Amino acid sequence: MKRERLFVMPSPFRDEFRIHGFRFGSGKKSMAVVGAMRGDELQQQFVCSRLVHTLQDMEESGKLVPGHEILIIPSANPFAMNIGKRFWAMDNTDINRMFPGYPLGETTQRIAAALFEHIQGYQFGVHLPSYYLPGDFIPHVRMMHTGYENVELARGFGLPYTLVRNPLPIDTTTLNYNWQIWETQAFSVYAGPAGVIDVSIADVCLSAILRFMDLHGFIHYRSHPGYHSEVVQEEELINVKACRAGIMYSMCRPDEIVRRGQRLARILDPYDGSVRWEVRAPEDGTVFFMQTSPMVLENSVLFRLIPS
Repeated sequence: MKRERLFVMPSPFRDEFRIHGFRFGSGKKSMAVVGAMRGDELQQQFVCSRLVHTLQDMEESGKLVPGHEILIIPSANPFAMNIGKRFWAMDNTDINRMFPGYPLGETTQRIAAALFEHIQGYQFGVHLPSYYLPGDFIPHVRMMHTGYENVELARGFGLPYTLVRNPLPIDTTTLNYNWQIWETQAFSVYAGPAGVIDVSIADVCLSAILRFMDLHGFIHYRSHPGYHSEVVQEEELINVKACRAGIMYSMCRPDEIVRRGQRLARILDPYDGSVRWEVRAPEDGTVFFMQTSPMVLENSVLFRLIPS
């Protein structure tokens, strides 16, 4: 294993900004894994740190297949993480909306450009992002429909679901989209909510990444064979929104099968605790996402269901 400083940027007020990478093996650029790009993505960085530790043990025991290079970048935004902010501290911009970057542009554009320079040209790329809504969801692989995606490859992670979405204009500046445009098979592995560490979900996602590496001959790894991943188009998901604002008292969990009319949650009055509205399933399905913010606003998405 080689620990490298991939990018260094001086700071006028505190320590240098540094992005570290961990390189395993040599030869064909086989796989790059990028963890936290936002300051609250503790779970995502935790999964990457576990991956680095596991690959280091496998390297020492001769379980890495020669001729393959694997690059792991646990964090691309340590400044924001140090001060507990989700986005770049100075201007609140998102590094994952700046790809492929611009080396003479704004700070986050320069960071994205430097990062992309190091992770370009790999056969496979894995990003561990967080969801834009606070909540829990079933661990899954997400892909952009760019015309270059390969859904069957995504099923090799062995996670319960593979989600395919049609990109919006704002998605064209994400890492996943640009990786695919530049001929890397890119996958976003959703490893749980930001801001907390869930060891059980982290273990599931770590095993999924190692399973994928073993499937493609980069490492020797024996594990549970995983799930026969079901492919879901994002537009098929059913959004269940709040008709009233208040305190959300949930009565179900992600991956739970629900029936039409089943009570999913109650919205309570924050002053007297009375029930303002009962959230019920509009169709039969499986709970894919559940918001965990205790206070919800009217018309916000509370649940996303996979229809049966």
